[in-house]
Amino acid sequence: MTLGAIALNLMLLSACGQKEETTSAPAAAEPDAAAMAGSAAGTNRLSFSGGPEGGTFQYFSNGIAIRLSKNIPGVEVSNTASAGSLENLRRVNSGEADFGIVYSGDTYLGRVGRLTNDTRQYENVYAMAYLYGAPAHLIVKEGSGIDEVADLEGKRIAVGGAGSGAAGAAERYFTSLGLWDKMDVEFLGYSKAASALGDNLIDAFWVFAGFPNSSVIQAAASNKVKILNVVEAGQEAGFFDDYPFYTMLTIPAGTYTGVDYDVASFQDSALWVAGKHVNAATVDAALADIFSKEGLAYMVKVKSTAKAMSVEKGLAGIVTPVHPGAETFWKGKGLSISEAQMAR
Repeated sequence: MTLGAIALNLMLLSACGQKEETTSAPAAAEPDAAAMAGSAAGTNRLSFSGGPEGGTFQYFSNGIAIRLSKNIPGVEVSNTASAGSLENLRRVNSGEADFGIVYSGDTYLGRVGRLTNDTRQYENVYAMAYLYGAPAHLIVKEGSGIDEVADLEGKRIAVGGAGSGAAGAAERYFTSLGLWDKMDVEFLGYSKAASALGDNLIDAFWVFAGFPNSSVIQAAASNKVKILNVVEAGQEAGFFDDYPFYTMLTIPAGTYTGVDYDVASFQDSALWVAGKHVNAATVDAALADIFSKEGLAYMVKVKSTAKAMSVEKGLAGIVTPVHPGAETFWKGKGLSISEAQMAR
């Protein structure tokens, strides 16, 4: 299907004002009057739930929203800040948001009811595409006496905003190590955490985002910092056996000022997701635009982390069902859909 034909279908679908209803908890939100008015006027108004200020999610969501609004006739996408992955999962599942960025691990655990302190099953969230790998950063000051993860016992650590994927990953990781209840945990966004480290209000902060991350750059520019190896302790605790969707990687030497050594870390996959209620033609058109040659070049200008995006890696890291519109798009690009990725 050509992009022009997709756009025509989108305008027809928008004019009809149809939206598939969802039944899984939490219940889908009712469309508000403004959204209904937009639909009646021939504009499909969509919401993209991004992330906290200074986080990679927010760069990606805002960039995608701007481009889709400009390039797809009859579609207007607004970017909305959020705490991060877990809040995005809940917003998209409920219908409060149409698109979002969610870690693959949160998508998987949410679908099977295994999120920490949350046994609900988030079955209305469907993957669209792999965006980038999000590695763990554990940052402390030089001279703090914190040389390995075990030294964080009794220390103050910021783990990301409440409801964020970063905080969820931190709780899984430190719980596996037996440290979660032995630290003074604070829920701060990345920018605030970087400032708090500089002001000696915390001893460490955790970032779960693509590198280079602007808040880690901020911290390294103002302080002499270290980034700790998080793999060794995780292996000893069996963390990677319990959460197999995490993969190990290296943050290269020189990525951040003063960190002139490779850092062993692990990553989750940041995924672009859509709600079950979003029609397939919309998803197909959105992917066709962003994963065009021009779209990918644009995304790299938005954030260098987008260099990880490609058609070839479009389904990387996805272990849950993809949206029917995404299935159509990726099959058209010659990619195979695994059994776990089949929409249902």
